[in-house]
Amino acid sequence: MTASTSWLGLPPDTGFGPANLPYGIFSTSGSGPRTGVGIGDHVLDLAAATGDPLHATGTLNAFMATGPAAWAALRTRLTEWFSDPVHRRTVEPNLVPRDQVTMHLPIEVADYVDFYSSQHHAENLGRMFRPDSAALTPNWKHLPIGYHGRAGTVAVSGTPVVRPCGQRKDPTEDAPTFGPSQRLDIEAEVGFVVGVGSDLGAAVPLRRFPDHVFGVCLVNDWSSRDLQAWEYVPLGPFLGKSFLTSIAPWVVPLAALGAARVAPPPRDPQPLRYLRDDDDPWGLDIALEVRLNGELLSSPPFREMYWTPAQQLAHLTVNGASLRTGDLYASGTVSGPGTHERGSFIELSWGGAEPITLADGTTRTFLDDGDVVVITATAPGPDGSRLSFGEVTGRVEPAR
Repeated sequence: MTASTSWLGLPPDTGFGPANLPYGIFSTSGSGPRTGVGIGDHVLDLAAATGDPLHATGTLNAFMATGPAAWAALRTRLTEWFSDPVHRRTVEPNLVPRDQVTMHLPIEVADYVDFYSSQHHAENLGRMFRPDSAALTPNWKHLPIGYHGRAGTVAVSGTPVVRPCGQRKDPTEDAPTFGPSQRLDIEAEVGFVVGVGSDLGAAVPLRRFPDHVFGVCLVNDWSSRDLQAWEYVPLGPFLGKSFLTSIAPWVVPLAALGAARVAPPPRDPQPLRYLRDDDDPWGLDIALEVRLNGELLSSPPFREMYWTPAQQLAHLTVNGASLRTGDLYASGTVSGPGTHERGSFIELSWGGAEPITLADGTTRTFLDDGDVVVITATAPGPDGSRLSFGEVTGRVEPAR
């Protein structure tokens, strides 16, 4: 169903048409958080429209835990509501203008894992930091590299980005110093939300990806490059990442992305059998845009990601690690081959050596206090439409 076939009379270029139907948690003045469905410029109050207490809990977790059959049934019901005018009298009173709602964190985050799955991003960083060695580490093309992040600091879009403090050590200095990060960065990413858990000790194979993953959201994994550079040897990211990860308030159902599926880039060498996806690949044609203070800086293409979300999930669980409802895992920085397809400032400024000149004549290598970063994304929908993922935004505030 396209926007033009709905009784709502939506413009054909709406990213929140009836082919999308993203879920979020919203509140209005004097009312508590509850589940909503984005449609055009409105939010459908799902708790009021259905009378189902699952949608009045203030998180998507309870509904996500019901599984794929329940997800599909509700999606079918919503599609019927918005396509057949007979439902208008019932549905319309439960539509709230989006500019009158406050959006909240859509899920109760159980665990958070971040991957490192863009070959272009990994090679760019390798060339910067290991100029005399191979750009990729020996394991990179054999497995999706990732780290276990901090679930408690995942926050909804719009949460202030307080500049983190910590230890930093310039290569020219003999000892570290303590203070605010001087190299605050972004990572434009795509996140995947687990709806159905798995048993401890049981791996989730590639084919079971849609049985467990409920939907997709935008992620900005804010990063302090100077804290990270000093701390990461030998165990990897810690305080340079854990201060904040922002996610968009809208979760696009995996079921909405059929038209966005594409083949991933060729893999060489072939991965081990549990990661081979030739028969059912889950590459996704998601187009991201990164803006700084309103100015478009970069357009990272998710379709270029070397490892797909299905492979990431298979690898995450291959050792028997269990999934829980509300688990979030992110793709890692999305970057493409072009200069203006890089999803982080460390790449856009080449480690600070090539400052970015903005339209107002100012320059950036990393983020200044007061800077506002907005990441948006769209994907192909049916009949030439585009689906929107909303936005994930954050304003940098001084260290406290």
